[in-house]
Amino acid sequence: MKKELNILLSGGGTGGHIYPALSVANELKARFPNANFLFVGAKGRMEMEKVPSAGYRIIGLWISGVQRKLTLDNLSFPFKLISSLWKSRKIVKEFKPDIVIGTGGFASGPVLYIAGQKNIPTLIQEQNSYPGITNKLLSKKANAICVAYDHLERFFPKEKIIKTGNPVRQDLLNVASKRVEALEFFGLDSAKKTILVLGGSLGARSINQLIEKELDFLKSQNVQVVWQCGKFYIDTYQKFDQEAGVQVHEYLNRMDLAYAAADIIISRAGASSISELCIVGKPTVFIPSPNVSEDHQTKNALSIVKEKAAVLLKESELDGFDQVMSNLLKDKEQQSLLSENIKKLALPNATKDIVDQIENLLKEKI
Repeated sequence: MKKELNILLSGGGTGGHIYPALSVANELKARFPNANFLFVGAKGRMEMEKVPSAGYRIIGLWISGVQRKLTLDNLSFPFKLISSLWKSRKIVKEFKPDIVIGTGGFASGPVLYIAGQKNIPTLIQEQNSYPGITNKLLSKKANAICVAYDHLERFFPKEKIIKTGNPVRQDLLNVASKRVEALEFFGLDSAKKTILVLGGSLGARSINQLIEKELDFLKSQNVQVVWQCGKFYIDTYQKFDQEAGVQVHEYLNRMDLAYAAADIIISRAGASSISELCIVGKPTVFIPSPNVSEDHQTKNALSIVKEKAAVLLKESELDGFDQVMSNLLKDKEQQSLLSENIKKLALPNATKDIVDQIENLLKEKI
């Protein structure tokens, strides 16, 4: 029996890839206190800050994604890929991982590819309903693929797929009991409905512009707004924080309380956000970003909408925002239906179930 495990994780580029990797690492650390952990990320991306702040070591690769149009970044991509494969080979040789776990993002590709070449067990955690090209390619050598949606056998070998869901913050599992605390925390009026607006940690320009344009309409509906605009936009929208019934935040440190205070949520449709919203179980309007690979946010949102569990409003349809919101605010029956249906899609034990799969792959070494 091996006393110490070496566990290599790679995921980044966005919070949607980083936080699942950290959740999995934390659960593994609880089960295997003597394990050694190493993260691999992309230089200059947010994981290079977030992972060390969570207490883990990380090495950065010179890697980025391929853009849809001809750019200098695209011209340098072959050189970045060669550099990242060479460095990944060096990392794997020196760290000697017992398993390599990929949660998506630019850096996952080279690391999992090298691990597969060396017959090191690999596990992919695919968050989206429509996988990117990297995970499709990596799936051929992966030992297990943990997914959050049905029907992914179109993209991955069926025998390798395990439906686990996406890891979420554990403090979201009982937000219903935090309603009073949440209203006090944000200083909200319990007699008014609260609209929570989420655009991700960096912010979403189109959602921010929409809320700015529709603030008068929202006030006319006698609601209060908790608006998370993101770090790129706080200087532009901070001025609205002074208005009655409107709070503008760069970032929400207590997401559990933000969800607990909300009556209706307006959100992007990233995979991690959707997983959280299923557990929270509030009526939700998705405004997917059309500017992501494979348009996967729209596909994610559609998989929820088809279950009558959320409302979809595409960026090309934002002129209909007033009608959608006024209808939803008036229709308590629809609010209840959306809430009940989205809760049915929740997979609250995702982190534990993913780590169970990792433990299965490690059973000869523990």
